[in-house]
Amino acid sequence: AVEVGLILGEPTGFSAKFWTTTNTAIDMGLAWSFGDGGHFHLHADYLFHNFNFFEVDSGNLPIYFGIGGRARIQDDDSRFGLRVAIGIEYILESHPLSFFFEVAPVVDFAPETEADVNGGIGVRYIF
Repeated sequence: AVEVGLILGEPTGFSAKFWTTTNTAIDMGLAWSFGDGGHFHLHADYLFHNFNFFEVDSGNLPIYFGIGGRARIQDDDSRFGLRVAIGIEYILESHPLSFFFEVAPVVDFAPETEADVNGGIGVRYIF
């Protein structure tokens, strides 16, 4: 399955998720960050999902975690680093929609080492 939608937070923009197995996926973001004067943000994470952590009466509520990369593109201060994503996603049973919340600590390695945190809430349509 493929999920496409929006994420609101830091950063804010488009979100996509490509399921590779029943419990793994590649998550991508193409967004704008409003911090530090504003910059373009691109990330991709490889995620593992645990569907058994919470039981719900309808739909699915997996927690997920994973690792990936982040590029922060700014005219005079572009940065590249590592992200560790942790989140929860509610996948509706009756409609092709999912809602998610995630936090992702980031460590940039280039051009210098710097720590940051990404996070937000979002919604995606499931194809």
